[in-house]
Amino acid sequence: MEKRPDWDDYFLKVAMLVAERSTCRRHHMGAVLVRNKRILSTGYNGAASGMKDCLELGCLRDELKIPSGTRHEICRAIHAEQNAIIQAGLHGTKIEGATIYCTHFPCMICAKMIVNSKIRKIIVYAEYPDKMSLGFLKKAKIIIKKIKKPSSEIYTKD
Repeated sequence: MEKRPDWDDYFLKVAMLVAERSTCRRHHMGAVLVRNKRILSTGYNGAASGMKDCLELGCLRDELKIPSGTRHEICRAIHAEQNAIIQAGLHGTKIEGATIYCTHFPCMICAKMIVNSKIRKIIVYAEYPDKMSLGFLKKAKIIIKKIKKPSSEIYTKD
């Protein structure tokens, strides 16, 4: 019998699946907002609604040789965490006290949004090259838990 995933692995695997919708040529990232073991909202990194994305236009950051983790404003994509928070707001879903499961550690811009959204906990498996956000989140008393990347295999019984 296959091992049933614990809740953290389960929600991170959902975030990994959400990341498959990404339109970024550099990173596929996903985020899932959860409270009381219920999914509130999801988000992946990609262009704003109705706008052309990097799959169609190419990566502006690559063209300008901008290193990952810097100059976030020069990008067509909205980050996964931002999209999860925005989607919750658009649909009137309260996220205060929620946990956000992210494939990658949040950048400083996402960290600010997480703090002001009153999200209480971040669970993540991968790093992101924006080192300022860790100190900021710790000062804001956000609980941070980094775990091993869950298996990407999906187990089902047919």
